[in-house]
Amino acid sequence: MPDDSDSDSPSPQPSPRRGEGVRAALVAAAGQLAGVSDTARLDAELLMAHALGVSRQDLLLRHLDDPEPAAFSALLERRLAHEPVAYIVGRRAFWTIELAVGPGALVPRADSETLLEAAVAHFGARAPRRILDLGTGPGTLLLAALDQWPDATGIGIDASGDALAYARRNAAAFATRAEFRLGDWARGIDERFDLILANPPYIGTAELLPAEVREHEPAAALFAGADGLVDYRRIVPDLSRLLAPGGIAVLEIGSTQAEAVSALVRKHGLSPAVIFDLKGHPRVVSALES
Repeated sequence: MPDDSDSDSPSPQPSPRRGEGVRAALVAAAGQLAGVSDTARLDAELLMAHALGVSRQDLLLRHLDDPEPAAFSALLERRLAHEPVAYIVGRRAFWTIELAVGPGALVPRADSETLLEAAVAHFGARAPRRILDLGTGPGTLLLAALDQWPDATGIGIDASGDALAYARRNAAAFATRAEFRLGDWARGIDERFDLILANPPYIGTAELLPAEVREHEPAAALFAGADGLVDYRRIVPDLSRLLAPGGIAVLEIGSTQAEAVSALVRKHGLSPAVIFDLKGHPRVVSALES
């Protein structure tokens, strides 16, 4: 057996020089991203974790002194070109689940968790048995609700085949509890649901959006006419016939739309309530039987 000094033994790898390791690369990347993102350091960490093939938690606990991975610079360039982090890494955490996402599917946002919070508050110790998600995208709200209530089943509707491809991929862990259909809001749906969730397009066509949203996310999932209310006018009239007794419909809204959407809910025989997100912005209008 050769001893430790044998010339064929691999020599120890040198430690990375200052400026070449993960820690220094994160500092430099966060500085570059400061003009692109309000979460520059977080973005850099998520991209670095993806380049290393580890979780962000493992990155921070175990890999800050590793050499910078070769793949990181290309990921950083994509983010500097305003591509959403979720598209670059191919996934996004939401509520208690993680979703595969990519071009053609709306990126799940933390503000939308307000819809789940409203539903949990409504049902309390009870649980909805049947759930409808209108405009499901990659399955965001439906799959989060099914994870919250393990005995529930539901349907997700979307007009985008690309988004539904992600939804079906994300639904693999939910066996037969989730069904996804290509459709036009509630058209053709003729059953009643304990919980209706909807995150329709609500951006006015003249409104300005950040480049990462405007240039990358699907316009059909964002814009809804000049006032942003076109799709509410199609969804709300169907809520009464779709809601089961004791059920609730929960609609995401833009921060200036609470009064208009509430009036629409009231016009169609339901009682509205406005719910605020963690930033203090109106984020949800719920609808109950009067």
